[in-house]
Amino acid sequence: MSTPIRVIVVDDEELARARIKGLLEDFEDLECVGEAENGLEAVERIRELSPDVVFLDIQMPGMDGFEVLAALDDVPLVIFATAYDEYALKAFEVNSIDYLLKPIEKERLAEAVGRARELLAGGPELGREIERIAGLVRTRGVDRLPVTRGKKIVLVDHADIAWIEASEGLVFVHTKEQRYIVNTTMADLEGRLDPGTFFRTHRSSIVNLNHVVEIVPWFSGKYKVVVDDAERSELVLSRARAKALRAIFPW
Repeated sequence: MSTPIRVIVVDDEELARARIKGLLEDFEDLECVGEAENGLEAVERIRELSPDVVFLDIQMPGMDGFEVLAALDDVPLVIFATAYDEYALKAFEVNSIDYLLKPIEKERLAEAVGRARELLAGGPELGREIERIAGLVRTRGVDRLPVTRGKKIVLVDHADIAWIEASEGLVFVHTKEQRYIVNTTMADLEGRLDPGTFFRTHRSSIVNLNHVVEIVPWFSGKYKVVVDDAERSELVLSRARAKALRAIFPW
């Protein structure tokens, strides 16, 4: 017997989750390994369980379906299941494999499952498909960044990020009052954030230019950039990056 397709069902309505799970029982090669009732829980479950396919609602408290996908580094195959048809274009912009309108009909569900089954049997093509989904999701322009503090996932507005640092193998996001861990790399963040607002001062730091309050000469042609967080943090500005920053803030 082949390995079953692992599925997670995400919806803020218990009856809707039960409906989808009940329909999925007719497919012998599918296994529902988990469910979530909101976007924050969905991110946790997907990271924890690594499903092959996610049935994902769009309008949910905390995070909507699109923000859930933007929070993930490894994006599974996605089948949106929603009561609203106005999100269809956005859904296919992030390359979901299907878009089901509630109440979901068994025939339409079978089509979506068949599409997922074909992709999962595609070997190397599946990896390319998932990477393409991930790339499209990350470039959608969502203006909140999912970060972690303890066991909680917090959504931080890009405008509230003062600076970002890489330290001891981890990446931290600083607001004026808090520090959070973000589950990604500096290179990924640099590519995801608005380059007109966020500036790489050094290989280990990125600053939000709207939070810069001082540029202080240091030594050997280097400077320190002071930000407006509670600690008045000083970020090293390398000589190579000082010229680029002068083009933005002439001094």
